[in-house]
Amino acid sequence: TRKDQVVTALTRGIDALMKKNKITRYSGHGSFSAAGTVLVDDGKQKTELSAKHTIIAAGSKSAPLRGVDVDGIYVGTSTEALSYPEVPSSLAVIGAGVIGLELGSVWLRLGAKVTVFEYLDRILPGMDTEIATEAQKILTKQGFEFRLKSKVTGAKGDKNGCVVQCEGAEAFKCDRVLLAVGRIPNTEKLGLENVKIELDKRGRIPVDAQYKTSAPGIYAIGDCIAGPMLAHKAEDEGAACSEGIVTGHGHVNYDAIPGVVYTNPEIASVGKTEDELKAAKIDYKKGVFPFMANGRARAIANTEGRVKMLADAKTDRILGVHIIGPHAGDLIAECANAIEFGASSEDIARACHAHPTLSEAVKEAALSVAGRAIHF
Repeated sequence: TRKDQVVTALTRGIDALMKKNKITRYSGHGSFSAAGTVLVDDGKQKTELSAKHTIIAAGSKSAPLRGVDVDGIYVGTSTEALSYPEVPSSLAVIGAGVIGLELGSVWLRLGAKVTVFEYLDRILPGMDTEIATEAQKILTKQGFEFRLKSKVTGAKGDKNGCVVQCEGAEAFKCDRVLLAVGRIPNTEKLGLENVKIELDKRGRIPVDAQYKTSAPGIYAIGDCIAGPMLAHKAEDEGAACSEGIVTGHGHVNYDAIPGVVYTNPEIASVGKTEDELKAAKIDYKKGVFPFMANGRARAIANTEGRVKMLADAKTDRILGVHIIGPHAGDLIAECANAIEFGASSEDIARACHAHPTLSEAVKEAALSVAGRAIHF
């Protein structure tokens, strides 16, 4: 109920901003009927709109998995997992990525027994391996059960319960199933064929550096183009695209886009992972500082996790920062700013950080890059 109240308040706030800025909104399914023309179908009537410039920001939807029968009740996606009418006694999560762990941790804290099935041999694919390994240890201690290297071949459910089938293993029985194997661009039924826009192999809309598609006057941003599927990435692209249309200039630094996993503790990252630097054969230095040595973390009894900073071995320029611990999603902002402005680890190390705060762990990690951490 509280979640619904928060969402309602936020969406009403967006409505108010649209009215304040004299933006006309049409609710319905939008599609291109011709170049420069969008048809809006609200189920009752169709409205045709014309514009010199059109931005596609259609977002994404949950990716399907062969054999998993999504009924929207017993076997569902993140949409349904946000609105279970009661806490399931047992929840099977298919996929150990961001969404699966976030929603799995919510229902775990509310009392569900959560079992996560992952095809790979690790959780949080794409994130820094060292941080993901620590996350798995912490989440396991909280009660998560991880079944890695598990190929799910089927899942279905009814009022009598759900069954998840995995290759080479016994069928797993539970109350509900959450399918969270990623998201795919929401680019179907947009009438793109009518404006001669062709999708790439992953269903995304190809764009240039100014977000222009192959069709004159049509642009695309967010989850339906390449890049991380993150709301703040889409927001920055929307601003850059609009600025480009008006002024001819718009830019997003994709090396400085933070990502956050809202588990407990939070996990956040920005820039390159250690795995990526090794693969690219880039010489780097690493600084690590644990929250157990941070005064504020001890004061709030939340000492699990660490800050990990990666810097260029020659220039000391920060290449990536990865955090698991209290308020990681807030702490990563300083690091994103540092990367955006080309800062070195010494720049952060020499900046005065208030005491006692969690941000001191970022400073100490920066000091650690040069082997000069004070409190560890």
